[in-house]
Amino acid sequence: MAIRNVATKTKSQNTVAGTRADGGLSVYLKRIFALMFGAVLVTALASYLTMATPLWTVLFTANGLSAVYYVLLFGGLALSIWAQVRAFSFKPSTGALMLMLYAVLTGVVMTPLLLVAITNNPLTILSAFVIAAVMFACMALFGYKTVKDLSFMGIFLFMGMIGLILVGLASFIWPAIVGGTFGTIVCLIGVLIFALFTAYDMQNLKRAYAVLGDGNQKNQMAVLGALHLYISFVAMFQYLLSLLNRN
Repeated sequence: MAIRNVATKTKSQNTVAGTRADGGLSVYLKRIFALMFGAVLVTALASYLTMATPLWTVLFTANGLSAVYYVLLFGGLALSIWAQVRAFSFKPSTGALMLMLYAVLTGVVMTPLLLVAITNNPLTILSAFVIAAVMFACMALFGYKTVKDLSFMGIFLFMGMIGLILVGLASFIWPAIVGGTFGTIVCLIGVLIFALFTAYDMQNLKRAYAVLGDGNQKNQMAVLGALHLYISFVAMFQYLLSLLNRN
């Protein structure tokens, strides 16, 4: 009888511990998505303000994009890399501030693509956003729920992302490289890579919660996770918008 009482008590304690762990994970994920969607909102506002004011003119010259545009583009890229490398050295509040700064830069740099879409068909912006949101939600849910280990995809996704960056850099020198069928293929590959990145990152964030120690580290990981998911969502949106405005 005593053994049964102990077993019942132990089971009750494990249930309470599991419930607390699930609750902690839920709070952790809510923090990640709050930061991520906050960054998306900041990007949208930055793009809108850039287009609605004379600020957009500094991004262009008579021959194309200006030096200011490239400074903001590569500055944002450098900031995102530095923030990821130093993620566990910053206070969570500092990391969140850097995420929002990166979101502002992304919004400004995205302005030329949005202006093309507005000129061609403004509805493509809404279409690209809805498709990106649905894909993001599905892949994030898959990454959270699946029991299959997705870690094998890491090296392939990283190589694919580097390939996309190299194609993007090459397009600054030879703009025609992203035209025609090849440009369409690049957009499709970009959407696929960042959709898979969403599932991959989501699984890693879930696993990281169980490994990380104190709350400060979990808050730092939440900021880093929000940055990763934000990059994937915005990249999917941009590639979809480019795909819808290929003509």
